[in-house]
Amino acid sequence: MAQIDISTLDPATTVVVATGNAHKLTEIEAILGQIMDECRFVALGDLGSFDDPEENGETFYDNALIKAQAALGATGLHMAVADDSGLCVDALGGDPGIHSARWAGEHGNDAANNEKLLIQMADVPDDQRTARFHSTVVLVTRDEDGEEILAGNGDCEGTIAYDLRGTNGFGYDPLFDLADIPGKRMAELEPEEKNAISHRRRALDDLVSKLG
Repeated sequence: MAQIDISTLDPATTVVVATGNAHKLTEIEAILGQIMDECRFVALGDLGSFDDPEENGETFYDNALIKAQAALGATGLHMAVADDSGLCVDALGGDPGIHSARWAGEHGNDAANNEKLLIQMADVPDDQRTARFHSTVVLVTRDEDGEEILAGNGDCEGTIAYDLRGTNGFGYDPLFDLADIPGKRMAELEPEEKNAISHRRRALDDLVSKLG
C-alpha cells in the first residue's frame, strides 16, 4: 500500500492509529467510527517510518499512552489511538502482563513465550489456571487548550491449557481456553469470532461508551 502524505491530512479530523497492523486498524475504525464518524483513521505505519517509542511504563495504560503520544509527536496530528495488551495469569501473580510479547527475552518470539508459560504452569492444578487477556485502549486529543485523554479497558477470561492447539491467532492464543466458548482455544477462532469477544473489542466498546 502506498504511503499517505501527512500534509494532505486534516489534523482536526484525522485519527492516527499507533500500529502498522492493517487488521487492528480495521477493527479500531469499525468500532470508534460509529461515534467518530466525521474522522478518518490512518495507521501510523502508512504515514512513514518512525522509531518505536520505549514502552517503559508500569501498566497497560502507561504503555498505551506512551504509544499514542509518540504517534502525535511523530506526525503532528491532533488525535491518536493506541492500545496495549497482554496475558495476565493469576497463578503467576499477573505475569507475563505488560511483558507478554517479550517474556522469554526476545520480542515477539511466540514459541519461546509459550514454552516458558507451559513450564511455569506445569504443576498448577486445573482450578488455579485462570487467566485473562487484557487490553487498554487510549485516545489522546490535543488542541490549543491542552491534551485530553480517554481510556477504555477490556478483558477476555479463560484458563491456561496444558498443550498448544489451533493455528489461528498469535501469541498465547493456542494455550488459552476461552470461558466464553467452552472447549475452544483462542487460536481456533475465525477472525470475526475472535473480534466479537476479544479483550481489544471490549476495551474499544468501553472507550466508545465514554465518547457517546
